[in-house]
Amino acid sequence: MLAVRINLGPELSALPRLDAAMALASLVALTAAVPVAVYGAGVLARRLRDVSRTARRISMGDLDARTGPTKGRDEVADIAAAVDLMADSLSRRLRTERQFTADVAHELRTPVGGLPAAADLLPPGEREDLIRARVRDLRALVEDLLEISRLDAGAERPACTRVPLGAVVAEAVARTGLATEVTGADAGEAEAEAVAIDPRRLERIVANLVVNAHRHGTAPVNVAVKGHTVVVRDHGRGFPEDLLRHGPRRFHTGSAERGTGHGLGLTIALGQAGLLGAELHLANAPDGGAVAMVRLPH
Repeated sequence: MLAVRINLGPELSALPRLDAAMALASLVALTAAVPVAVYGAGVLARRLRDVSRTARRISMGDLDARTGPTKGRDEVADIAAAVDLMADSLSRRLRTERQFTADVAHELRTPVGGLPAAADLLPPGEREDLIRARVRDLRALVEDLLEISRLDAGAERPACTRVPLGAVVAEAVARTGLATEVTGADAGEAEAEAVAIDPRRLERIVANLVVNAHRHGTAPVNVAVKGHTVVVRDHGRGFPEDLLRHGPRRFHTGSAERGTGHGLGLTIALGQAGLLGAELHLANAPDGGAVAMVRLPH
């Protein structure tokens, strides 16, 4: 058996100093590394937020939104480039579709405009009435297409004047010729709620909403004027979930339950509302029925 005695006193006395040195070195390293890590994470987060903000603007209809060139060649730069490429593709397709719609409308306007005169040559009877009705529908469709093309091109400019809101709404409803109850449009309230708006465009919005409610909903149809807000409601099945989720789309009515149509009435109403700086909200009432709310700017 071999026994060896070694004095470890100096080493044990040096361990506390080593621990202190290691703790100090760790603190120095963390002091230098944490700000760099936070800065790097912040830069990455800002770049991701920029891409997310651009994607959100594109989803809301702003097809001119772009992230632009980003620094570096990492995954974030690849995502930003992909979003910009997607926006370019969508923008080209949408412009092509809009140009096609405008060209078709302009080409159809002249021959369709001559159809009423041709219908006058037909002998009176049921066939003449049927043809005249179809001609009126076709002319209305062409005029809607032309209006949409002007809105798409940004060629429309509102001519605002101060008018009594209730009176304008009541006149718009009366011109539709449809049985609609109007509330909040009496003379006293109409004078109190005068607004600076383009009355012709406001009448167009209200008329489209009322016609849409009668065509696709169920009577009774009510129009209420409350302050700077106009609410049109029917008592049918309500708006389809797809329409509420994605908003009005041309040539798309949402579902068969809402009846037939071209999906242009709500599209035009939304475009005219945006031109006036107003907000158009579509919803379904808890007890049934579709509700369209137009909130005018103050």
